[in-house]
Amino acid sequence: MAVHRIAAAHAASILLDKAASIALACDMIEEAGSKGVELLCFPETFVPGFPYWINLYPPGNQHGVHLKYLAQSVDIATGDLDPVCAAAGKAGVSVVLGISERDGGTIYNAQAFIGPEGALLGVHRKLQPTFAERMLWGQGDGAGLIVAEMPVGRVGGLICYEHMMNLARQALISDRMQIHCASWPTFATLAKRGGTYDETVEILMRSHAITGQCFVILAENFVTQQYLDVMEEELGPQAEITAGGGCSAIYAPSGAVLAGPHKGATQAIIHADVELDDIYRSKVLADTAGHSSRPEILQLQVNRSPAQTLVETGRAK
Repeated sequence: MAVHRIAAAHAASILLDKAASIALACDMIEEAGSKGVELLCFPETFVPGFPYWINLYPPGNQHGVHLKYLAQSVDIATGDLDPVCAAAGKAGVSVVLGISERDGGTIYNAQAFIGPEGALLGVHRKLQPTFAERMLWGQGDGAGLIVAEMPVGRVGGLICYEHMMNLARQALISDRMQIHCASWPTFATLAKRGGTYDETVEILMRSHAITGQCFVILAENFVTQQYLDVMEEELGPQAEITAGGGCSAIYAPSGAVLAGPHKGATQAIIHADVELDDIYRSKVLADTAGHSSRPEILQLQVNRSPAQTLVETGRAK
């Protein structure tokens, strides 16, 4: 049986600095390759960092920093991801990178799937931005609800509270996903609700591993002083979030912890060696993509058509 090394990048990028965040991602991909990692999953919006201010300040105060965030978001069409693709190809590592993706004047909370030869295999845009995220990011569509074929296996992913969308999880499960990349930020250092955050995420991720009969890579960032300095410079003093947090781990289809949880502000690559055949230990009990699904009673319909703002017919030549 083939053994594959999969990993989470437990790291904080450089907030509002696309170039520096991409450089850090490339360094971590190179490090992962030197450790024999075949698949590396990054936290949510690693490039250009998670915009914590959206949950902390009145909307009317955020317009200026939102313009800066738009400018620092990843424009795939202009080659912003080329260095990451090159790093993945050089290291021979498949990558799922959390990005804020720019498409014209709209940005999307997204995951970029990159193969070990450096090819961009697809982009998943978060279907429904959570809570205050709706002020900043647009909605993704079914075209990005993908499971990518990689040498390590069939790889899918969701972002943060997108894991609360049970039908989105089931769409990936039904597409026979074997490894799931879960990209999250940390809210563990929030003053009012951080105390239960790590427990909530762990329960969701272990449940997804069990119900989906898949390996789950949980990748979170931690909050650095640089993040706090940027927010203070842009929006003024704040006391709602402090430095620290972050919790990354890898779970087996049984729910067992294979690596981590690694917590706190120490950058690390958390890895585990897995055998995909272990998935069948769970599937013989309850295959939620097969004999346990009862499709004659319960069916899931997924619209994979890309959302389009312009549909033309009969244009004159």
